[in-house]
Amino acid sequence: MPSLYDLFLSMGPFAKGIVVVLLIMSLISWTSAFQKWWQLWKSQRETVKFAPEFSRFLKADQLDAAIKLAEQQKKSHVARVLGGSLGEVKPLLRDRATITAADINSVERSVEREMLIGASELKRGLGILATTGATAPFVGLLGTVMGIVNAFTGMAASGGGGSLASVSAGIAEALITTAFGLLVAIPAVWLYNYFTTKIDFLSVEMTYTSKELIDYLIKTVGTEYGRSIFTKEFQTQKASQSSGPVSH
Repeated sequence: MPSLYDLFLSMGPFAKGIVVVLLIMSLISWTSAFQKWWQLWKSQRETVKFAPEFSRFLKADQLDAAIKLAEQQKKSHVARVLGGSLGEVKPLLRDRATITAADINSVERSVEREMLIGASELKRGLGILATTGATAPFVGLLGTVMGIVNAFTGMAASGGGGSLASVSAGIAEALITTAFGLLVAIPAVWLYNYFTTKIDFLSVEMTYTSKELIDYLIKTVGTEYGRSIFTKEFQTQKASQSSGPVSH
């Protein structure tokens, strides 16, 4: 039984080119997959360390320590989102007694911007896997079509007898390129779906932690005599509305 290398040597120039292209696509997709796996693994590992400590600082009302912790973490996806957003609004959070609803809205918008950037960074490189999984079968199919063409060409050259020897080379090329296309495409599609699901989970982590920060700011900062500024603003607006012509 001939080896794959022997079959490769027996191919025509076009079929060899198809196999080389598929090998390059496979190498690129596996390299991208390994880099993405390494990135997500490091990010998750750092987040496991960061999230409990960050929550502990918030529960202890140590906002400055939480900001410093988020700024120090560079690998965690959650820390990058919180550190980037808190870095933008840190001047607003210095005097927590004067924080208003507009300041909290500014923090929330900043968090949303950083989440979009973080999600984009996490998804970077997935396009290679998607493209490989979508196009590799068609590249193999191109080799299949040309192999069948070679088979019919050999049949015609033999005078229409259609002996097995006249068509076997073309059929072998067709089957081999088809198999190579599937071998490249199937892992790429599997890896793409795996990383997409993983990134969706990480996005949930970013959303949950950012909402936890916003809730903390709404509930605890700017409190005075047990009532937050938001409660006082709401009561002021309600009082002004009740004194209008409708109430009379």
